[in-house]
Amino acid sequence: MSIDPDFLAVLDRFDSTIDRRSAARSRGEQRSAAIGEGLVFSDHRRYVPGDDTRRIDWTVYARSNELYVRQFETERSLTAHVLLDRSASMAFADRAAFEFAAKIGLGYAYLFAAEHNEFRLSVFGEAATRVDDAAGTGAVVSALDRLDEVEPRGQADPEAALSAYAETITSRSVVVLASDCLVDPDAFEAALRAVSDHHVVVVHVVVPDVLSPPVSGETIFEGLESPTSLRTHFGPREASRYRERVEAHWNAIESAAVARGGDYVRVRTDEPFYDAFERAWVG
Repeated sequence: MSIDPDFLAVLDRFDSTIDRRSAARSRGEQRSAAIGEGLVFSDHRRYVPGDDTRRIDWTVYARSNELYVRQFETERSLTAHVLLDRSASMAFADRAAFEFAAKIGLGYAYLFAAEHNEFRLSVFGEAATRVDDAAGTGAVVSALDRLDEVEPRGQADPEAALSAYAETITSRSVVVLASDCLVDPDAFEAALRAVSDHHVVVVHVVVPDVLSPPVSGETIFEGLESPTSLRTHFGPREASRYRERVEAHWNAIESAAVARGGDYVRVRTDEPFYDAFERAWVG
């Protein structure tokens, strides 16, 4: 299968200037240390002759009878760092998880580029590999073609991949991690710790058959990322216990994301892309 580019038309319905950046700043997003004419308040300092009197904070003066001026930080553009899980489990159901994750990631790239910001698009398994980076919306189609060539395989090691990737981030950024999250929750939290200085968005992509396998009776389950297999009777009781364990795992992944100050969004591959992306973009 290949990623249908028609989804790009849906993105034009979104406002690329949505106030995600302001929301991110309230959660501690990195800011420039330079003081200038930006709109982001930094600090107060005592007034000295020659300062612009328009910057005097009269509220502070009323409380302290001292003159202070407001300082502001220079705004810098954001960079979207999109990391897509390329492990073997993302190939389940004819690459449904990988392709849906790719469309979410490409959506971020498209809207960031529309606002004249840059994006970095990578895939990760045991390490992260750059797919494309650019600043124009036209480059998103090129990135889509490259993602069509990606073959999900191997195991995911988000802790190792994100720890190494974090060293390459040099500016104020949004980090978007799209995955089926079939990893140990503790290891996942450790991975998010590496990028917790930035605004992190975890997009948990779910294939419905993972929660409710369309099987019953005597069944052989094959490992998605290992050569192991399990023969079992999969009746109503086993299906219920299985579902409880899957949901407990999902909740643990969500808790790990929240513990590291990230946004967590769960999307299903069978839901309309517009609805899924709206939650992933707006939160």
